[in-house]
Amino acid sequence: MKSCDILILGGGLNGAALACALAAGPHSVVLVEPHPPGPAEDAWDPRIYAYSPGNVDWIKSLGGWDDQVRAEAVRQMRVWGDAGGRLTFDALDAGLSELAWIAENNRLQASLWRAIGRAGNVTTLAARAEAVTWNANGPHTLHLADGRAISARLLVAADGAHSWLRTQAGIGFKAEDYRHVGVVANFATEKPHRGIAFQWFRPDGVLAWLPLPGRRMSMVWSTPPEHAAQLQALAPEDLAARVAEAGLHTLGALACITPAAGFPLVRRRADTWVRPGLVLLGDAAHTVHPLAGQGVNLGFRDSRLLAEVLKNGGDPGEIGRLTAYAARRLEDVASMQFTTGGLKKLFARDDGLTRTARNWGMRLAGGFDPVNQALTRHAIL
Repeated sequence: MKSCDILILGGGLNGAALACALAAGPHSVVLVEPHPPGPAEDAWDPRIYAYSPGNVDWIKSLGGWDDQVRAEAVRQMRVWGDAGGRLTFDALDAGLSELAWIAENNRLQASLWRAIGRAGNVTTLAARAEAVTWNANGPHTLHLADGRAISARLLVAADGAHSWLRTQAGIGFKAEDYRHVGVVANFATEKPHRGIAFQWFRPDGVLAWLPLPGRRMSMVWSTPPEHAAQLQALAPEDLAARVAEAGLHTLGALACITPAAGFPLVRRRADTWVRPGLVLLGDAAHTVHPLAGQGVNLGFRDSRLLAEVLKNGGDPGEIGRLTAYAARRLEDVASMQFTTGGLKKLFARDDGLTRTARNWGMRLAGGFDPVNQALTRHAIL
C-alpha cells in the first residue's frame, strides 16, 4: 500500500490546478485520474469556458497556462433583455485590460498536467477508483481497480458533479432541475468579433456567444429540452443559420466547426463540503447555472483557497482547518447560485409586468456607472 498526505481524485481543471498549487508545498500529493489528457489536437473542443482574470493570473503563476492554450480575451460584453433592456460591460471603463479569457477545456487541462509533470513532486496515476475504506481516526484508503491501494490523510473529491467519492462518503445534495439544456457548439464567423461577448435573454432561453481566437466563436444556448433536441437534430448548416438568426446576424454568416452537444442544467449543493480527512472541490460540492459563466471560476477559487489553507503544513485532513475553508467559500458560492438562479427564473416569467420591470432594471443598471463597474469587478476575481 502506498501512502501520501493528500490524494486528489479527479484530474480535470480544478483537481489539476490544485495539484499544481500543492506541488511546491510541504505535503506529498497523489493525483488519480482514469483518463489523463493526451497531446493537443487541432480540432476545437466544444467545452469552452470563460476564465476570470484573477484565476488566469493564478494559473499562470503555477506555470499551468502555456502557449498551447488557445485563448481569446473578452474586452467587452453586451447583454440584451427580451424587451429593450441592455447592459454593456467594458474592460476599459472598469480600468481593466480584459473582462475574461475564453479557452478550451482540453487544452487548459493538458497545460496544467504539463505543469504538474515539470514540478516532479506530484505522483500521477492513470487509474480508476473502485472502493474506499473510511477510518474515523484517519487516514482513509482509496482502492484502485488495478489492485493498488493508497492511504491519505486528506481525500479531495474533484471528480465532478456526479462525484463517485461524494457518493461513497454518503454525502447527499440538494438539487434544482432548471428544466433547461445547455446546447454548445463552435462556429466560424463572417465578421470579426473584436473581443466582444454577446448574450441575449430570449423567450426560448439564454443565448451566449463567446469569442474565440480568429474569426470564431463558441455558443452556449440554455433552452428547454424540447428546443434543445430540435437544435441538436439540425444539420450543421441549418444549425449555423438558426444560431445566426437568433443572434441577429451580429457576426454575419456562421459555419459550424464542432457538432452541437447538450447537457442538462441542474443546480446542486452538497449537504456538507468537508468531513475529517475529506473535502469536496468544485462541481462535486456545487454547480450553478451557466448564464454568468462562473461555474469553473468558483471551482478555481475553491482550489486557490484550499491550497492557501494547506500551505503551512500540518495535518491536511484536520477538520478544524477544513471547516474554516468551507465557511470562507460558502458566501461566494451561495451568492453566485442565488444570482444565476434568480436571473434564470426572472427571465422565465412571461407576464407583461415582470418583462417591463426586468428590462427597466437592466437599462437602469447599464446607465449607472458605479453599479456597472461593481458588477464588472465582481466577475474578475
